[in-house]
Amino acid sequence: MNAFPIRYIEPVFRPPSEAKSLILPVTNGCSWNKCTFCEMYTQPQKKFRARKDDDIRQDIASAASAFGGQVSRVFLADGDAMVLPTRRLLAILAELKSTFPALRRVSSYCLPRNVARKTVDELAELREAGLEILYVGMESGDDEVLRRVNKGESYESTRSALTKIHAAGLTSSVMVLNGLGGEALSEQHAVNTARLCNETQPHFLSTLVVSFPQGEARFREGFGSDFEPLSQQGLFREIRQFLDNLELTKTVFRSDHASNYLVLKGTLGRDKSRLLEEVDFAIANPGVAPLRPEWMRGL
Repeated sequence: MNAFPIRYIEPVFRPPSEAKSLILPVTNGCSWNKCTFCEMYTQPQKKFRARKDDDIRQDIASAASAFGGQVSRVFLADGDAMVLPTRRLLAILAELKSTFPALRRVSSYCLPRNVARKTVDELAELREAGLEILYVGMESGDDEVLRRVNKGESYESTRSALTKIHAAGLTSSVMVLNGLGGEALSEQHAVNTARLCNETQPHFLSTLVVSFPQGEARFREGFGSDFEPLSQQGLFREIRQFLDNLELTKTVFRSDHASNYLVLKGTLGRDKSRLLEEVDFAIANPGVAPLRPEWMRGL
């Protein structure tokens, strides 16, 4: 059996919507990697570094030999390709465009702190070169929650980044963590996150449930002693409050990640009433509502 043409350092992560994309690592790990809720890049081998240009070019050439004209989507891994200087990203995008004639879109995870280092003109240049979607981990719009989980971002830094992304003509896909504030901060987490979404109007919005496959110790150490995880019903009440406070005009909404008990799909605001009804049914009928069984949940 031939080895896969891309040289990965495991584990490798990508958004669910990039399941059919070629995953091309341009960095290893995450440039921040201090969020207490995130275990994606905590292994020693995932210590952050930018990959060498020659290594990236070699992987692109190897993928072209293996897949030829089949590659239509590329996801730039790992945690935040946007940390790279614009000139390096433009060179990578140019290499991809010249190598894969069927290429239609390129995407990447994106930290707001790294968007702050790029101008709108630079982002627009990246868009013209082939970059299309940036996945932004908003997690919360509440500054106290963000501080407790050591996100390194704020309401304002995320708002500014999304405003800049949209001004450059790029597509935004925003992720929010249901349950991140625990019992004590649930209401302000839901309300302020909705307020931030309303102000920025992301193109895509998804919710995941905060989970701790490797245990809660790291998270609790950073959050504080008063963290009480939300029950299943508590998660439903929080997502209801979040949805109720959303005033979006044309945002594709998904709450169908494997971590979610209740699968919700729609476009906001068109489907807001229906989505609220589905959540209300799950709250009122805990033994009847169609929920994802515990054994099927995970990251």
